[in-house]
Amino acid sequence: MAGQGLSEDEVHGIREALAAGRKPKVVFTASAGQIAGQVGQVVELTDPEVSEEFVVVRFGRDELPFSPADVTVAPRGTGRKVAEPKPEPEPQVEQPPAAPAEPEFVLDRVPAPRREESKVEQQVEAKPARRAVKAAKPKGPAGLTVTLAYADGEWTVAAQQGAKALAKPYVVKPAEALRMVALVDVPGVHEAVEQIMAAERAEAEQQAEKLRAELAEIEARLAELREAR
Repeated sequence: MAGQGLSEDEVHGIREALAAGRKPKVVFTASAGQIAGQVGQVVELTDPEVSEEFVVVRFGRDELPFSPADVTVAPRGTGRKVAEPKPEPEPQVEQPPAAPAEPEFVLDRVPAPRREESKVEQQVEAKPARRAVKAAKPKGPAGLTVTLAYADGEWTVAAQQGAKALAKPYVVKPAEALRMVALVDVPGVHEAVEQIMAAERAEAEQQAEKLRAELAEIEARLAELREAR
C-alpha cells in the first residue's frame, strides 16, 4: 500500500536522480485520490516556494503536479510484469457409451406441488465515492516587487520579478518619491517620509545661507578691488 509521502531526504535524492538523467518511480499515496497505489515517474521538481505541488509526475500520457504527501518512493521491482503460469490442460476422461433409453410407462401420475422458493433480498452496499483525481493547477506568473528606497540623500526605485531584475536601482526626484508614497495609505510611512524631507530642507537652507554669506564676502572683496584702481 502507498506510504506516508516523501521525506526531505527522499526529495533531495530525487532531485539528484533527475540531475543525473534518471526519472525515479513513485507510488501514489491515499491523499492522491482514486489513483492511490498506482505507479508514476517523476519528470521534474519545480520551485517549492512558488507552489506546494512541485513534484511533477508522469502518469500515463499526462504530467501533473503533486505535493510530496501525495507520492512515495516506489520499492524496487515495482511496475514489472510477472509472467503468469499457463494452466495445464485437464486430462480428458472417456465417457462410457450411454445405455439405450427404455420406454417408460406412467399410470395416473399426479404432478407434485411446486415449492415456492423463498425470495432472498440482496442488500447492496453503497460504495463510497472515490476521490476525483486532482486537476493540474496552472502556474501563475512570478511575483513582482517594486522597491522605493532612501539612502545618502537620494531616492531610488528598483523592480524585480521573481529572481529576475527588471530595473536596477535608479535615482528619482523627491517630488516623484512623494507621489509614490502618497499611494501607500500607511500613516507610519508618511511620517517617516515627512521627517526625511524636513531634514533635507533644513540642511539645504543651511547650505544656502552659507553660500549667500560667502557670496556677500566675495562681492565686498570685488568692490574693494575695483575702488583700488
